[in-house]
Amino acid sequence: MGEIRVQVELENFGDRYLYMDNRIPESGIRKYKTTAIVDTGAVMLMLPRDIVEELNLKTLRKAIVYYADERRDELDVAGTVTIKIGKRFMNTDCLVGPPASEPLIGQIILEELDLIADCQRQTLGPRPESPIYPLLMMK
Repeated sequence: MGEIRVQVELENFGDRYLYMDNRIPESGIRKYKTTAIVDTGAVMLMLPRDIVEELNLKTLRKAIVYYADERRDELDVAGTVTIKIGKRFMNTDCLVGPPASEPLIGQIILEELDLIADCQRQTLGPRPESPIYPLLMMK
């Protein structure tokens, strides 16, 4: 199975809100472009501390993370960040990882953006049933 890497655009949602409220210019919105690894075993988005600081995201709470090797760790949760993959985007919180670590995209992002990871082809794309907009189940 192959590793899936995708280009993502990140943005400080608080800045976007201030721009929409005419309190800062659009150039004042903090943004960051990077490559992230799709991790279907992870739940949340994880960003390294240096990117979180660059975006000026605020710590909101703490969370305990449980790794595949059974280690546990307490990490900060920061937000709110807008993540854009291709033409789809959403607002979410993120776990704060060590500086210079690789950003990870977890299941919450994949579910809400309605994206499918194809490990054999090393691609991430929309489900065939929802090529334009995410299709969200409401049961």
